[in-house]
Amino acid sequence: MNKPRTVDQPAELLPYLFASWPEVKKKQVRTWLKYKAVVVNGRVVTQFNHPLKPGDVVGIRSDRFATPDTVIGDGLKVHFEDATLIVVDKPPDLLTIASESEQEKTAYFQLTDHLRGGDSRSQARVWIVHRLDRETSGVMVFAKTPEAKSTLQTGWDQAEKRYQAVVENLLPEDKGTFRSWLDEANPFKVFSVQRNPQTRHAVTHYRVLKRNRDRHRTLVELTLETGRRHQIRVHLADAGCPVVGDTKYGAKTNPAKRLGLHAWSLRFLHPVTKQELYFESALPPELAKLV
Repeated sequence: MNKPRTVDQPAELLPYLFASWPEVKKKQVRTWLKYKAVVVNGRVVTQFNHPLKPGDVVGIRSDRFATPDTVIGDGLKVHFEDATLIVVDKPPDLLTIASESEQEKTAYFQLTDHLRGGDSRSQARVWIVHRLDRETSGVMVFAKTPEAKSTLQTGWDQAEKRYQAVVENLLPEDKGTFRSWLDEANPFKVFSVQRNPQTRHAVTHYRVLKRNRDRHRTLVELTLETGRRHQIRVHLADAGCPVVGDTKYGAKTNPAKRLGLHAWSLRFLHPVTKQELYFESALPPELAKLV
């Protein structure tokens, strides 16, 4: 797709790009210009009406990655992208990967579309490393190669994954650890039960950040030692402090019209360079104002 084109008659840059790459969506072509991916005679050009003359060589740089704060699809904000991985902030109400009822409104679909740059013939894709519930917002990392996926998942237990949650009621202790055995047999809801061959051990460390005694709510930071499905939601519900908006696990209020759970920081080793990477995402304002 990105083979350079040689101009054969005078033209302005944007119409020339549309005509020369007809298989690419016009929105993507404009994105090339905005993020300095278009080069004319070896120099980056961002001016849409830049004049071209016969003999000029126009190309698209394939080494351009989304810059921090670029927004992709339905609100996926980029923290970092290189040839191996992409780290984003997932908004609430967006699936990580497709379900039977939703194929396109997912982080996987929209990031894969971003990598393909509008080229329907491209085989580029992202690879799932971990998941966030649809209702949960916050930091996620996706691999761009199967090798990166394998490396990240192999070391995922060593990655530091911290969340913030606004919960109903007041946690009595300032910090502590939740431990239980989770039964995940039900595809819709997880339960803490007595240990048996089908259960998995779950450990969540917590630290109270703020208590609002007037509203009977607590802002709590949670660090995962294990990564079971709905682990945080079940542990907080077991403690009598369900996440606000989490009616599935016993919440009686939904003041923000969303689940009050946010993946606020992620620390892990780059799968290739082994450099430590750290990303934060501030608690969304609709949750911060609750406490």
